[in-house]
Amino acid sequence: MQDKPLRFTGRVGLVTGAASGLGRDAALALAAEGARLVLFDRDAARLAETAARCEGSQAVAGDVTRAADMDRAAAALDALGPATLLVTAAGTLGPTRPLPEVTEAEFDQVFDVNVKGTWLALKALLPRMAAAGGGAVVTIASGSGIVGNAVFPTYSASKGAVVLMTRSVAVGHAMQGIRANTVCPGQIETPMLRGVFEQLGDRAAGVEAMFRAKNPSARFGEVQEVTAAVLFLLSDAASYINGVALPIDGGRLA
Repeated sequence: MQDKPLRFTGRVGLVTGAASGLGRDAALALAAEGARLVLFDRDAARLAETAARCEGSQAVAGDVTRAADMDRAAAALDALGPATLLVTAAGTLGPTRPLPEVTEAEFDQVFDVNVKGTWLALKALLPRMAAAGGGAVVTIASGSGIVGNAVFPTYSASKGAVVLMTRSVAVGHAMQGIRANTVCPGQIETPMLRGVFEQLGDRAAGVEAMFRAKNPSARFGEVQEVTAAVLFLLSDAASYINGVALPIDGGRLA
């Protein structure tokens, strides 16, 4: 029996938020299928751990909200070859409080990381993809970017912006051979989800039970289930899929 063909052999790309969670798993899976990557995150120690498991990849530690740091990542990409893949997984949850109780600094931080960080990655990669003759983008949004969320409304607003930014890229750059899709995970077993419950304190058990009760699958998702969708959307098998906001939530938004 022949080995399964590697879908990304010879492809070069950037993964932000590669030190943990969805970004880390996407990076590991892409590298396992032949991609050479620049891995970007502000957590240098954990980023190095990811890079050690991604053959042919380079780690660039930096802040996704800083254009100069993103420029360093782009320069590292240029050394690897024409860039045709992008996964934007860097994100932050922010406060789990009603909007009137959110401070200006907290609001700015959430939008800086989730929205500006995604924009800076797109700003760096889209011209490079166009020069390479095309490419594929997958941004990480959230089910909370499709419908409102009373538990973390600031996060929900920022992820809604990511959804429409991605769809705008899809319609604006299709003629350059670039596809852009976003995945919208529901409750996935990640450090970020556990961070939600930590912030909620005494309310955590009740909110977790509510999340589970509202899900037809009666469980939280696994990171690998999101990664499978990300890699499909990046692959040639999804060549006619563009501008999709794909819920990965066990039927929660059905």
